[in-house]
Amino acid sequence: MSFNDVFKSSFLENVKSFSVLDTVIGLAFALVIGLFIFLIYKKTMRGVTYSNGFALTLIGMSLVTTLVIMAVTSNVVLSLGMVGALSIVRFRSAIKEPMEIVYLFWSLAAGIVIGAGMIPLAVIGSVIIGVILLLVANKKVINKPYILVINCLNEEAEKSAMAIVKDSSSNCIVKSKTVNGAGIELTMELRTKDAETAFVNRINDIPEVTNATLVCFNGEYMA
Repeated sequence: MSFNDVFKSSFLENVKSFSVLDTVIGLAFALVIGLFIFLIYKKTMRGVTYSNGFALTLIGMSLVTTLVIMAVTSNVVLSLGMVGALSIVRFRSAIKEPMEIVYLFWSLAAGIVIGAGMIPLAVIGSVIIGVILLLVANKKVINKPYILVINCLNEEAEKSAMAIVKDSSSNCIVKSKTVNGAGIELTMELRTKDAETAFVNRINDIPEVTNATLVCFNGEYMA
């Protein structure tokens, strides 16, 4: 029995059926778009939310997805087997930032489109998505929200502090108020006028105010 008899099904024919040139071109475009996604992620994600490992994953995701789609589109039987194999895969990595989901789907979509042979669509779509993300991420937020925590000893100090806050902020909402034997604690959400924060010093100068803390608030974490 020869080697060909062992694989006398269409296995050897399938090995010869794919185009090396098409594969190289597809993977090259996937690499370029993956690097483009990597750069956009690096530009838009800053501080503690940026993950270098996740950024490198975006490049590998576009390459692997392109390779898989190329194999699936060349053989219907293989596509069914691939669906069954991928259905048992479970990803345990936690997504730290909601925007990371956008980049994951972007890499997957780019790989799928390139693997299907629609390279112009992948290039044009990626450029448009990248420009939009850059414009949105670099847009400066005016009147950023802040959280102000004031600890005072009596009601007179509370009124004096509130007067300063209302005069120095464009919008102020009391989130919580705690009264106990040690005094009064106020927690407020406010937006400052012209990013001016010196009013916190004036609040702290009130004799009956023991503490005044101002932190930037973005809705998810305070920094």
